[in-house]
Amino acid sequence: MRRLLWLLAFCALAVGVSLVARFNEGYLLLVLPPYRVELSLNLALLLVILAFALLYALLRALVFSVSLPARVRVFRQRRRQQKAARGFADALRLLFEGRFAQALRMAAEAHAAGHSPALAALLAAAAAQRLGEPQKAQTWLERARRDDPQLLAASLMLEAEMQLDRRAFTQAAETLQRLQGHAGRHIAARRLELRAQQGCGNWQEVLRLARLLEKHAALAPAVAQEFKLAAHRENIRRHGADLGMLLDYLRQLPDSENDPCLARSSAEALVESGAASEAQQLIEEQLARQWDSTLLDLYGRLGGNDAIRGIAHGENWLPEHPDDPQLLLALGRLCFAQRLWGKAQSYFEASLSLADQRATRLELARLLEQIDRHDEALPHYRAAAAQSA
Repeated sequence: MRRLLWLLAFCALAVGVSLVARFNEGYLLLVLPPYRVELSLNLALLLVILAFALLYALLRALVFSVSLPARVRVFRQRRRQQKAARGFADALRLLFEGRFAQALRMAAEAHAAGHSPALAALLAAAAAQRLGEPQKAQTWLERARRDDPQLLAASLMLEAEMQLDRRAFTQAAETLQRLQGHAGRHIAARRLELRAQQGCGNWQEVLRLARLLEKHAALAPAVAQEFKLAAHRENIRRHGADLGMLLDYLRQLPDSENDPCLARSSAEALVESGAASEAQQLIEEQLARQWDSTLLDLYGRLGGNDAIRGIAHGENWLPEHPDDPQLLLALGRLCFAQRLWGKAQSYFEASLSLADQRATRLELARLLEQIDRHDEALPHYRAAAAQSA
């Protein structure tokens, strides 16, 4: 539509010019003795317009010829920049594709061409890291920092990842400390710090970071629970030499961060510290929260002065878990410790009727020997030996 309007306007202009020229009877007289030229005014105007157009075209051609070398240089520079940009994009794509050697080469070319040199150096460092060339990666990191100081935080993050991959946990923690001083700590940096502190064995810090990351939904609950349980196990192991510190630590342990495996580790640490009664109570509390038969193996071995209490608890659990062979085995062991031979034998035999376990066979054989029924104990020893073979 616009083109049609322009065409109509030009046609109208042409009609107007032709009408003006038709009724224009003026003329132009040029005298240069002995020459004399007489022209119509319309022709004179047309010649002036043509001369101006010709002169303009000649001047433009002259300017273009003079500026041609500069134009060629600009064109070539633009071509090089476009090529470098394509190379940078290809390096990024190749890095994500896992073609690290090609990504390193393309990133080096982009850096040499001057296309985002600092970012290209970071890209080359990442590719070199994945190729397992730490020295080359470090060299590229230094180039990135030199090319653009604003990329210091990004280079420190990448350097920390490289150090974690090399299991240089102390160096990674120091690098992340530098990052905190420069740009503060964000979620991704705290994830790296969690791995670094775990490698350094700073379990209290691991516990704090796991809780923080879980609170901000930066760690899946199951993953965060694994980190917290590992930290608790190591802290319990370290406090095992001091019963007071161990008991204080276990009292402060949140129920949400406990599980049967951790409860067993805690109970074993208490037993080793000579606190069998506290270990027994801990297992009872854990079983009240969450039933787990694996805890009953240790519970049945505690015995001692609290065996009567253990028998009472076990018999209270029995109506709810009548088909648990581990509970019956634990009750048999506790009764055995109290020299309640008849009850112990009935519990061992009931456990065997549910599951033929080597431990139950051995306990029943020991009991039968204790009451001088050696002939009856021998088949159980043989069955236990066959199960271990």
